[in-house]
Amino acid sequence: MLDNLRGIVQELGAASDLQAALGVAANRIRETLRVAACSVYRKDQDHPEFVLVAAAGLPPAAVGQLRLNEQHGLVSLIAERQTPLNLDDASRHPRFCELAASADTVYHAFLGAPLIQYRRALGVLVVQDTAARQFQPEEVDFLIAIAAQLASILDRLTSADVREPMQSGAGVQALRGLPGAGGMAIGIVTIPQSLIDLDDVPDRPAADPAAEQTALQAAIAAVDQELRVAGERLAPLLPPNEQALFETHRMLLDSASLLAETHSRIQQGSWAQGAWCESVLARARLLEQADDPYLASRATDIRDLGRRVLHHLRAGSNRPAGALSERCVLLAEEMSVAHLAAAGPEPLAAIVCLRGSALSHVSILARAMGIPAVMALGDRPIGGFEGCEIIVDGYQGRAFVNPTPALRSEYEQLIAADAKLSADLKALRDLPAETQDGYRLPLYAKAGLLSDIAAARDCGADGIGLYRTEFAFMLRDSFPSAEEQRGLYRQMLEVFAPRPVVIRTLDIGGDKSLPYFTINEKNPFLGWRGMRFTLDRPDIFLTQLRALAQANAGLHNLRILFPMITTVEEVDGALRLLDRAQSELEREGLPHARPEVGVMIEVPSAAMQAAQLAGRVDFLSVGTNDLTQYLLAVDRDNGQVAKLYDSLHPAMLKTIAHIIEGGRQTGRPVHLCGELSADPGAAVLLMGMGAASLSANATSVPRVKWAIRSFSRARAQELTRQALALDTAPQVHRLLNDALRDAGLKELVREP
Repeated sequence: MLDNLRGIVQELGAASDLQAALGVAANRIRETLRVAACSVYRKDQDHPEFVLVAAAGLPPAAVGQLRLNEQHGLVSLIAERQTPLNLDDASRHPRFCELAASADTVYHAFLGAPLIQYRRALGVLVVQDTAARQFQPEEVDFLIAIAAQLASILDRLTSADVREPMQSGAGVQALRGLPGAGGMAIGIVTIPQSLIDLDDVPDRPAADPAAEQTALQAAIAAVDQELRVAGERLAPLLPPNEQALFETHRMLLDSASLLAETHSRIQQGSWAQGAWCESVLARARLLEQADDPYLASRATDIRDLGRRVLHHLRAGSNRPAGALSERCVLLAEEMSVAHLAAAGPEPLAAIVCLRGSALSHVSILARAMGIPAVMALGDRPIGGFEGCEIIVDGYQGRAFVNPTPALRSEYEQLIAADAKLSADLKALRDLPAETQDGYRLPLYAKAGLLSDIAAARDCGADGIGLYRTEFAFMLRDSFPSAEEQRGLYRQMLEVFAPRPVVIRTLDIGGDKSLPYFTINEKNPFLGWRGMRFTLDRPDIFLTQLRALAQANAGLHNLRILFPMITTVEEVDGALRLLDRAQSELEREGLPHARPEVGVMIEVPSAAMQAAQLAGRVDFLSVGTNDLTQYLLAVDRDNGQVAKLYDSLHPAMLKTIAHIIEGGRQTGRPVHLCGELSADPGAAVLLMGMGAASLSANATSVPRVKWAIRSFSRARAQELTRQALALDTAPQVHRLLNDALRDAGLKELVREP
């Protein structure tokens, strides 16, 4: 039985046709337990019924047709209780209902197990036998183990029906992921060019070598054009040095030796696709063997370029870059910045990815471009989605493929209302974030790209509350020099002077890695990241500190922020290096100005020592995204537990209150940044707690400002008192949503 269990689980895990795999599993379970019938039922998402989706021992015609009422029968009882049911004679149970599909056979023994995923009963697995008997404990254990695997299969079937192509008119598909960028859009699914595996191209002789040479040149020219157009379209979003990445890729594509090797193989009789792939793979494997991490990482670029050229060779045509349908929604398993850039902002309505998070490059660019994004939908087949209509809800992290007319109409109204609200809120641009009783709360914008500067300036923010320097590092091919960094920081400071600009020192690790400095760890979120990295690399840290101090010369509006602090010793070490950078600049006679210094509170250890940390610096800043993750022990990019990630968890609120009190004891202000600060209801709550300022994405600043101007500080403090007395996050959400409605801000309510 154990061997059969392993075999069935392996088959299910490897199955590409999940519907067929369910049928095979039903047969294997029937054979293993030596029963008369095995059946798998799935809960209908639109009706109160359970549908037979696979069976062995029942008439095949019943599959897909047999439906059981959710309120009656043993199947519904198992789903309701979410526990197995073992009966020696099912007909004697009060909930027994005879099935038409089994009318020709009398079944007595009955064993059923619920298919549970994320605490939801998705269906039921049942085995039946003609003899009256109790199933043995080992048989029950076997069925429960199989049910756990089938639950995962059914979850995938519920989200993406793979039995027929989406173009055939299948019903609406509701997909749930994670919010990547706020907003809503309706568009047509476009899947980026298929990136075929270079290793799968067969060896084939060339019928016409001259024609193969011409096809290769045309394909390379097409990719070169794509890269050129992509670079031009991204130019407003990236600094000049980062824009050079596209020129670097074009130079790789134009490598004389790579082209010579390919032409030589074609002349020797190979067709263009095979010759190109052999040359690319040979170059990539050579780079992968290099000891230098930078050279090794270039192998990825070579492979990516190789696949792009191969795509054009296979297509036999030069599709112009960005030739996408109107209202295009890009859908991919993973999406590179180049994919997004090549699409161009004009036709692009939204993006949807099976993987990624709100902190991925694509999410950040989507927010900069003002388009909604949904990430982390999980592994599922997407080929059939091409050309389908889709609704993307970046606020809720949901997508609906082939929406019904009613659902489309509902979202059209929501999109229109959202656009009208954004237009109306522009009137608040030059007004302060001031409560009804005259309390003014500084409201800052967050930034990471040059495009964010204009957005932050135009949204009416009081300055920059968090500038993430790592993105300038991540979009390059090497560490930027001190002069390059100084110019970038100076530009940011000059735009907002005399308003403050908070710049966070390099924060890599976790889900943020540098392409030219690989860090391989089993658990990167608990590893060599943030201040741990920069303290271990004082050469990199000192270069940045010098650049920051020089950029601040004559402006004096810079505040620097040390990330991922876990101990007071780290702060002491960072301050010593800052003193050293200042001394070096003084000795060298270079203009500079020492900035104010803050510590980012992102982990529980720092939160518990808030007062001790505050005593060493000028201010504290609470990073609610990471603090929530570490405090609740929830990986927000893990679909199985992401719903537990909630920054309004009572433990989070109590922790923030403790941090603010630590700052008050030492006379240091405590600022709040993170997605929590972009939530209008939460922003009012944080103001009531005593936050010195809030930092939100530029698109969220007007909404947060509207909320602050609609409350008195006394009312906010009363909400804080009530929230801190609650036991669950849903209770806190209800409290804040009710408060928003009472204040006439129902447009700002977002149900969790």
